[in-house]
Amino acid sequence: MFGIGVPELILILIIGLVVFGPGKLPEVGRAVGKSLNEFKKATAGLTESISTPVVKAETKSEPKPEETTVKAETVSDKKPEVK
Repeated sequence: MFGIGVPELILILIIGLVVFGPGKLPEVGRAVGKSLNEFKKATAGLTESISTPVVKAETKSEPKPEETTVKAETVSDKKPEVK
């Protein structure tokens, strides 16, 4: 894994037991495990977002400005209704 053998792992666990105590050691282990899991998920998401090609949204042509303008009607533009 990290080049840590069984004797080194036992020494780390003994030091952790002395520092944190037997009650807190499982909680610390869970917290470290959750942190490593979240870190792995974040790096996997970042790697995936970098490796996927970026698709430009230039497939649709944008309408010309004169096509989008709308003539506003005013009161004088309307013909009076005859009854």
